[in-house]
Amino acid sequence: MQVACFVFIQRRWDVDRKHLENMLDYFCDIREPLQLLLFPEGTDLTENTRAKSDVFAVQNNLPKMEYVLHPRTTGFTFIVERLQKGDNLDAVHDITVAYPKNIPQTERHLIMGQFPREIHFHVHRYPVSSLPTSSSDLQSWCQERWAEKEIRLRDFYSGQPRAFDRDGVARVPPCKSELRVALIKAASLLYWTSIIALCFTGLWLWAPFRLYALVMAGVYMAQLKLFGGLELLEMACHRYWKPTGDDGGWHNEPDLEWKTGPEVNLIQQNPVMPTSPFVCLEDWHRCAC
Repeated sequence: MQVACFVFIQRRWDVDRKHLENMLDYFCDIREPLQLLLFPEGTDLTENTRAKSDVFAVQNNLPKMEYVLHPRTTGFTFIVERLQKGDNLDAVHDITVAYPKNIPQTERHLIMGQFPREIHFHVHRYPVSSLPTSSSDLQSWCQERWAEKEIRLRDFYSGQPRAFDRDGVARVPPCKSELRVALIKAASLLYWTSIIALCFTGLWLWAPFRLYALVMAGVYMAQLKLFGGLELLEMACHRYWKPTGDDGGWHNEPDLEWKTGPEVNLIQQNPVMPTSPFVCLEDWHRCAC
């Protein structure tokens, strides 16, 4: 995940704000295709988290929700505004996830092989031109989307058969065909099955492969201790050697700061949950598909 430049946070806004700002500015600076997945709820849906969400609703004069938790809008608002400022946001994809059959709630269910037998996704694309421009309006916009999710999921779980309203909705993204989707699924299954089998075989039978794995594990542990992660090292190298000025020359910044300490992935790696809506923030380099 560090190699892919995932955004790790500490769940302390006074600390995370600067780190998130640096990461977003870096994404805007390098102009590489970017997609950010954000779970504004911050956690999965359980009886305990629903109770906390209800307390928040009462304190803020908001309606209680059954199928979603009230979103935390600070991170969402900051990300959208920062990407807009860097002219690097094309659209926000509002994605709602539902499980019509079994709902594995914890990692224990997954270890026991109890994977969801069916998953439904509802995707709504909002171009950047349709988004509000002020922080308060963006917060309200996010809350309105969650109110829509509550209604959408209520209708989903009360309907027979359980399904999202598909009026005007395509089965696959408009820029992809059924055949292409099927081929991608088959290729992904073949690749990951093969690579896992080859790795275990190499570790078992080939001493140089075991040595390579040991050395790489040591390198990753060392860089994490020294620099805080490969993504921070990548950003520091970019700041140090990036071109500046009209002459195309290079400049460096001697005052590099390394961030260390425990961090949590911004893309919440929660167990499968009955309602896991998230927002996909996509820049202008990549199509809606």
